[in-house]
Amino acid sequence: MIAETVCSAVAAAGLGIAAVTAYRKRFLAAARLAAYALVPLGLVLTGAVEWVAETAFSPTAWAGFGVLGLAWLLFMTTRAVERRTGGTRKERRAARAAQREAVAPAASAPSL
Repeated sequence: MIAETVCSAVAAAGLGIAAVTAYRKRFLAAARLAAYALVPLGLVLTGAVEWVAETAFSPTAWAGFGVLGLAWLLFMTTRAVERRTGGTRKERRAARAAQREAVAPAASAPSL
């Protein structure tokens, strides 16, 4: 309830400043100020402010963000280890097979 009031007041103040700017014949700046001033009003009308307020004070939402952070951390750790060890298991197996094929013809060649 308070967030909606604050956002509406900010929008009204911004539109007032845009009107004064337009009065001074700076129409481009006034249009830009009006656009910025309408953003908080749009957030209030779509319900985004209420959603953010509910999310900020919800332990379940913070637990969800924690789980997402843990998943991201695990993903990045496994990618770093994979890069350090030389790729995936399939890539390492293909590299060993290519190495054996490169060594085998040289070993079977007759000596002069």
